[in-house]
Amino acid sequence: MGKTNPKTFVLDTNVILHDPTCIHHFQENNIIIPLAVIEELDHFKRGNQVINLNAREFARTLDSITGNEIFNGGVSLGRGRGKVRIVITKGLSKEIHDVFRDDNVDHRVLSAALDAHKTIKDKQKIILISKDVNLRMKAKALGIPAEDYTTDRVTNVEELYSGKEVLEDFDDDVLQKLYQPPFEVPAKQII
Repeated sequence: MGKTNPKTFVLDTNVILHDPTCIHHFQENNIIIPLAVIEELDHFKRGNQVINLNAREFARTLDSITGNEIFNGGVSLGRGRGKVRIVITKGLSKEIHDVFRDDNVDHRVLSAALDAHKTIKDKQKIILISKDVNLRMKAKALGIPAEDYTTDRVTNVEELYSGKEVLEDFDDDVLQKLYQPPFEVPAKQII
């Protein structure tokens, strides 16, 4: 079986806010994070909601694995894994500006994806990853493949915890202890 060509995923802010460990879920593929996304994450760091905690956790993770290489060729995420790099977009690309005019984070993310498609030498597949359906539609309209981030979706409902577990073949004394104070049995005596 031959080695597959790695893809390059361009991440939107909402993916990181949804899952601060997302950069570890792309196996051997490469990741681009537009600087506009880092800037937007900075606005989410303050507060006590889950997205605020996720923004801080991601910033710490990125800081722990990176150095100056993050802005150049990227930093390896480990053996057999891809690289992560931050790209700086200097305004909107001409194609994006001609279509949208407004300079906002979403359009800078689109610019980064379009620029990556033009500049990556081996023409890896560039895919925008976003939880924002409107941004994905804009990307597709521009010919940029786009996907939802779905690593948290359940693939088999049967594997979910049902809230109960059937235990068989344990000592009758354990059952008797459940009916006597303190009405509990240490798990190690059951399993």
